[in-house]
Amino acid sequence: MNIFLDIETIPAAESDKKAALDLVVKKKQRYGKEVDLGKESMEQLYRDTAISGDFGRIFCIGYALGDGKIQIISGDENKILKEWWKVADQGDCFIGHNVMEFDLRFIYKRSIVNRIKPCAKHLNLSFARYRNYPIFDTMKEWEKWSNSYITLDALAKILQLPSSKDGGIDGSAVFDFFLAGKYKEIYEYCKRDVELVRQVYNRMLFQK
Repeated sequence: MNIFLDIETIPAAESDKKAALDLVVKKKQRYGKEVDLGKESMEQLYRDTAISGDFGRIFCIGYALGDGKIQIISGDENKILKEWWKVADQGDCFIGHNVMEFDLRFIYKRSIVNRIKPCAKHLNLSFARYRNYPIFDTMKEWEKWSNSYITLDALAKILQLPSSKDGGIDGSAVFDFFLAGKYKEIYEYCKRDVELVRQVYNRMLFQK
């Protein structure tokens, strides 16, 4: 069975903030990049930890099994991961946009950090490139594994599908919505992304 998915992430926990920033700064300096240590620049670097599973955290996972209803797994990250792997055990192919480079890698990293063992079925999930099973990445498939990159929103416009950004939120705004306690809006945005991925997948396979 296919599993359509999308995750929403937030920056490192406050307890990990210093360690996360130290590593980011050292990495940039190692590559000869100048680092502005001013307050605003450091705040942006902190926010950027949300895009790495090293210290960033999963806020929620949206998913749908086949043509089923879209569900949201939320709460404590440890709880999210435990529930996710129970769901994942029901499926065979993970489908998402940039899911190979981002969502699934993030989930696996956070599973290791939280000591949550993936289900046996996907314990050694193959991330081998140039194939569409057991991971079907709509971004990779659209670009046919070239070095090009296309956003899900751009692909929606090309295929004349409803944008998932119409609710006034996109990935860059998730943390601000989180700080404002607007959890429901984040969940709904995540659901729209899952539905859009499913529509894109069906179009790419000429199914609907």
